[in-house]
Amino acid sequence: MTPLSGLVVADFSRVLAGPLATMTLADLGAVVIKVERPGSGDDTRSWGPPWGDGSSSYFEGLNRSKYSIALDLSRPGDRETALELAARADVVVQNLRLDRFELDYASVAAANPGVVYCSITGFGPDAGLPGYDFVVQAVGGLMSVTGETDGEPLKVGVALVDVLTAKDATIGILAALNRRHETGLGDHVQVDLLSSLLGGLVNQASGYLATGVAPGRLGNRHPSIAPYETLRCSDVPIAVACGNDRQFARLCRILDRPALASDARFIDNPSRVAHRPELVAALEDALAAATAAVWEERLTAAGIAAGVVRDIGQALDRASALGLDPLLETGSGTQIRHPVRYAVARPEPASRPPHLGEHDDLVRSWLAGRADLAHPGKRPA
Repeated sequence: MTPLSGLVVADFSRVLAGPLATMTLADLGAVVIKVERPGSGDDTRSWGPPWGDGSSSYFEGLNRSKYSIALDLSRPGDRETALELAARADVVVQNLRLDRFELDYASVAAANPGVVYCSITGFGPDAGLPGYDFVVQAVGGLMSVTGETDGEPLKVGVALVDVLTAKDATIGILAALNRRHETGLGDHVQVDLLSSLLGGLVNQASGYLATGVAPGRLGNRHPSIAPYETLRCSDVPIAVACGNDRQFARLCRILDRPALASDARFIDNPSRVAHRPELVAALEDALAAATAAVWEERLTAAGIAAGVVRDIGQALDRASALGLDPLLETGSGTQIRHPVRYAVARPEPASRPPHLGEHDDLVRSWLAGRADLAHPGKRPA
């Protein structure tokens, strides 16, 4: 049995944070019913190229193993169906203004006291501000610490704030479900992109709180550890991370520069951070003797964290070579698998992302008590 077998999730969310959270619940065995606008559906269906099986690859990477029903909440009949769905669901996830349709937490909980209702906003429930990941990266400080020291602030190369928020939403939902086992009552789980980003700034935020000085951009360098950056080899850079003095001494031996470890400038981590330019120059002088691939093999064999900068395809190959099985088949394409493994529980087979409104009749029949609604991975394609 999967961890969330038997759980029903009504997914009123769109774009990334909400759909990623609900896909995670589906990966863990929940039955997820995605509610979409007739005609257009989730915004990300049109966010291409690249394209997948009838939708953008963006949409398909966030919506496997779900049912889709198309509902126009401004129409009384469709709104009534949505209300029935929310009343039957264990979990409701939304990032829309559903109070207009009497689908807000108070209204849903009045009919379904055990519901775990998750609201996702950009800047909190009272701000009334639109929130996209890129804007939150700018407003929330992430761009201020991303990029080269003398360059422009840069966003991260993926919608990282949405991903952090999706994981926070999933954690909040699972915690509320656990509490429901004891009380029988649900809860209103509220997450927002800005708070998830601030929580994800970890050492950068705590450094500011300790000093009152806002950290700046350091490129690939770490503000508190050295070496912890990319270093030039004879061909391309390699990422090297030494978290303590023992690791640094081992690095120096592998590079045939053992004296560096006892050099007063590099004797401990604070000294290495204070003398980073000299340190980098000495290390890159040694690394120039071979290619990054050769150094990766030598350093990792010695237990030093190091790696060539890879593209996504190469990263997937590396994960496969390490036995991590990073991919799964959905019936219409290949996707990244759910990253958590269990010793006992097994995930349901993944099903392809749904076409818009594909399961209208099935979901309506289920609501009327005329059909079963198993996890879509168990149903014939």
